[in-house]
Amino acid sequence: MSTSDHNVVLHVADVHMRFGGLHALADVDLEIEEGKTHAIIGPNGAGKSTLLNVCVGRLTPTSGAVIFDGQIITGMKPHEINQAGVARVFQTPEIFPELSVLENVMAPAFAKRDGAFKLNFLHNLGKEAEIREEAAHFIEDVGMTAQIDAHSGALSRGDKRRLELAMCLIQHPRLLLLDEPTAGMSRHDTNTTIELLKKIKERGMTKVIIEHDMHVVFSLADKISVLAQGRIIAEGTPDEVRNDPRVQEAYLGGATE
Repeated sequence: MSTSDHNVVLHVADVHMRFGGLHALADVDLEIEEGKTHAIIGPNGAGKSTLLNVCVGRLTPTSGAVIFDGQIITGMKPHEINQAGVARVFQTPEIFPELSVLENVMAPAFAKRDGAFKLNFLHNLGKEAEIREEAAHFIEDVGMTAQIDAHSGALSRGDKRRLELAMCLIQHPRLLLLDEPTAGMSRHDTNTTIELLKKIKERGMTKVIIEHDMHVVFSLADKISVLAQGRIIAEGTPDEVRNDPRVQEAYLGGATE
């Protein structure tokens, strides 16, 4: 671990990930500081989503370890890592399309309380006024109060992403991982999401964001790590990364302007 004075919430320690002959991640070493927004950028195929899958237990690295809040979580099941305090917003929103917006946000709160998701949780909805009230609060937080009773399967892509964010927030995670949270959104929805994530940051929540939209990255990130061909080629503040010639060559190019 680093001897840094900062409180490191997540440490990806010398992680390698091989798929047969493909070296998807090599010598990846990352420290995510508490309360910060840490962006991971890089060209398609750089290994960004693979890295997130390693962090949440969907993949077990070939070597190396992931340490969350001082505990090695490598080899733990995804739901165990979630219970420990790590929540993830997926590249494709993972919601329950047959449920209402309110029911979707209540579901993970039941799972967090009971230690596992139970398919019969709907039977207890009428008895769980406290969870219902908390869910309504987070739905308001993401600007969806007018759709609280809406059928979630009929929502726009942007609204599904906001719904999934509310589903994460009600779990009160120590660390929130966001895999391209604005992908496929209109510019208006993107800007709304940026403001929402800034509001979450003010509460001190630690976030890791994978994102292709440089406007989003430079609006939110305290620190940026750049992945290329499975390796971290640069790391620093947005200004440092923006002006790094290796980054411009590998990824940003003329877009840095």
